[in-house]
Amino acid sequence: MKKILTKSLVWIGYLAVLLLLPQFFDSILAVSLFNQMAIAIVFALSYNMLLGQGGMLSFGHAVYFGLGGFLAVHALLLIEFETVYFSIVYIPLLAGLVGLLAALLIGSFSTRKAGTVFAMISLGIGELLAASSLIFVSFFGGEAGVSGDRTYGPPLFGVEFFQGIEIYYLAAAWVFVATLFMYLFTQTPAGRMANAVRDNPERAEFIGYSARRVRYISFCASGFFAGIAGGLYALNYEFVTEETLNAVTSGRVLLMAYIGGLGYFIGPILGAVILTLMNSLLSNYTDLWMLYLGILFLLTVLFLPKGFAGFIMMHRVAWLQRRIRKLVLPYLATAIPAMVFMATCVLMLELSHIEDESISVLNMELSASSSSTWLGLLLIASTSMLVTRRTLPALREAWESANHVADEPESKS
Repeated sequence: MKKILTKSLVWIGYLAVLLLLPQFFDSILAVSLFNQMAIAIVFALSYNMLLGQGGMLSFGHAVYFGLGGFLAVHALLLIEFETVYFSIVYIPLLAGLVGLLAALLIGSFSTRKAGTVFAMISLGIGELLAASSLIFVSFFGGEAGVSGDRTYGPPLFGVEFFQGIEIYYLAAAWVFVATLFMYLFTQTPAGRMANAVRDNPERAEFIGYSARRVRYISFCASGFFAGIAGGLYALNYEFVTEETLNAVTSGRVLLMAYIGGLGYFIGPILGAVILTLMNSLLSNYTDLWMLYLGILFLLTVLFLPKGFAGFIMMHRVAWLQRRIRKLVLPYLATAIPAMVFMATCVLMLELSHIEDESISVLNMELSASSSSTWLGLLLIASTSMLVTRRTLPALREAWESANHVADEPESKS
């Protein structure tokens, strides 16, 4: 009973965050950012159903996202020309059904094997659809894509969906519903068996489950929710292009899921928020944001293989044992010089990019052409890296102490 109450409170809190965010951050930029996050959350969670739960590495997940987006735009056009008459609220569901149909077809042969075979098939399908979008212009619109207008749809309870805030609440509703159903899927026998097939398909086959059928069910469910994300994308931007189908979009959702934490339900949500912030905000300040994104992914693979969610869950024992405070000072002692090292590396990258210009940092002008600037930055970087390495043994010792589980004393007979 206590566990059910805790989960209910988590979901209520999740809904409250979705509803209250625009009340605290009501600027046009913030609302646009929240819309992008909502789309990315559904898309990343759908990918986690494939790789995190089912163990199927896909390089073509954008196919279902893109097909859902194109169907949504064509639905907007049908509403605009009064061919059909229904509220745009239902368009993400139609987009999800298109993603499901595509997954039913493609999954019928791609899920026979996992691993490299599945990854290569997904890559081939992705490239095939991306190329087809430039050939079948009547549906995909070629390089220009297809655009629609959501304002022609009939109002729902007086809401006409003219403004971004209205689209946000529509997206928030779909995000909550989609997130809830994806979580419920993980609690079903098919969802639990997906984890078993991922870890040991031979054993799953031995106890009577078809590994291919389990993968196929997860694959189709993933395609459905990816289609919903594509429908939300089309409603937000009112146009879709070949980019929504190509490998770049597939790679982006892979980064979201991996950086956030594959296998943890909250992981893709964290990854979607982090990457959306990097894409939208960091790109306004530097031309090297894609490089930093790649570095973040590389550091995650090397030092946080379970992602940010996995890093948080690593502290579960220390939290339950009420020893989390033992880690505060060691973390600060390591994190501060590490952040200085990373900030210095960023400055050197930016200086090497701007060449003849200068950067103002803490009221100091750093010139890219000055040798003293480079010597100073190299000195700071090497010193901070050395300090970071010196603090690691103390952090490791504090970590082991905080996460040590005392052996239970043996009962005397």
